[in-house]
Amino acid sequence: QVQLVESGGGLVQAGGSLRLSCAVSGTTFSRHGMGWFRQTPGKLREFVATIRWDGGETYLADSVKERFSISRDNDKSALYLQMNNLKPEDTAVYYCAAIRPGGQATGTLRYQYDYWGQGTQVTVSS
Repeated sequence: QVQLVESGGGLVQAGGSLRLSCAVSGTTFSRHGMGWFRQTPGKLREFVATIRWDGGETYLADSVKERFSISRDNDKSALYLQMNNLKPEDTAVYYCAAIRPGGQATGTLRYQYDYWGQGTQVTVSS
């Protein structure tokens, strides 16, 4: 059973930084393209970042690409999202997600992902 567990969320002041982690188990992590999404109440879950199985290809949403970075450690079966210069509009629940093995290398759409974590709250105060 594939499990994704996010951690690293919390409360931070505007301009601060956080690093989210996603621990993946129950599968061979290096077989999955991975991604981060976020969601606020009343809104659809939106794409934040995605990374290919080997880390050789990444994409970030325009709203975060100058401030966030995505990375992975296949030896540790871990996915990361480094978030710098955080803004109040970054406040959301952040979700880690995995594409099934054999699926697309990366994905920017929710339906491209087959496995999801439970989310971690990030709150940015002004």
